[in-house]
Amino acid sequence: MQDVIVNLCPTGMIPTKEITPHVPISPNEIIEDVLACAEVGVTMVHAHARDKNGKPDYNPEIYAEILQGIRKHRPDLIVGISLSGRDFKEFEKRSAGLFNKGEARPDTGSLTTSSLNFPKQASVNDPEMIKNLAQTMLEKGILPELEVFDTGMINYVKYLIKKELIKPPYYLNLLFGNIANAQADEQEAKLMLQRLPENSFWSFAGIGDCQLEMNTLAIEWGGGVRVGLEDNIYFDPSRTKLATNLEMIKRIKQIAETNNRRIMDPLELRKKLHLHTEKGMYGIIKD
Repeated sequence: MQDVIVNLCPTGMIPTKEITPHVPISPNEIIEDVLACAEVGVTMVHAHARDKNGKPDYNPEIYAEILQGIRKHRPDLIVGISLSGRDFKEFEKRSAGLFNKGEARPDTGSLTTSSLNFPKQASVNDPEMIKNLAQTMLEKGILPELEVFDTGMINYVKYLIKKELIKPPYYLNLLFGNIANAQADEQEAKLMLQRLPENSFWSFAGIGDCQLEMNTLAIEWGGGVRVGLEDNIYFDPSRTKLATNLEMIKRIKQIAETNNRRIMDPLELRKKLHLHTEKGMYGIIKD
């Protein structure tokens, strides 16, 4: 059984300081939080940018500050950026961070393969937007971090493969527990795994109360985990304690060790995903 991919999503677009004081918002907070978690064990990072008022932002300069700050101390970590459609509709905004270069160049960019409804908001991802983002990442040598919430989204991944807009190996986050999509149970999880394309690496994410449940299941089944305050701000399902990202990472490490698994070294996953391993080089190694 391979080591556990740990994908840290420290910030997201929803948590604010009013909701939880533990969410890292500024670039410095995000950098410090990621580095502290990486000391325990992190394979990859799924970063979101916020502006000075704490609101979600697409500004490539903010992403550059985050990525450069992390890589100054941990150049091995796989670091990606969000291309979310929850707040931004324009391609120019959503794709802006993909054009950063050098130490600011992302290894990955998130790609949600359909529109979906969250409890209070829609994330709009129309077909042309999805294809344009995929095409841009293909041209820039950036790996799509495929985000799928049900089997239909996996089917669209296969459509993108057929259209040669994404190439193997693939990395997918399988997200469970959203009210409009796949629920957090073993039957749905098994079905989604059965539908994955060949040469896929995957992590389970649980939204809200089911984060720990789905992370634990993924570790038991030999997969990876996506974990962090983006998906869940509480340490316990009873919601009696606000979590920190560091506490969550420490718990994941304990669960992995209980299952005789180690957290995967970032360089190992870089090799598996055909990402650059040389210091100062990021993104996909082009043929």
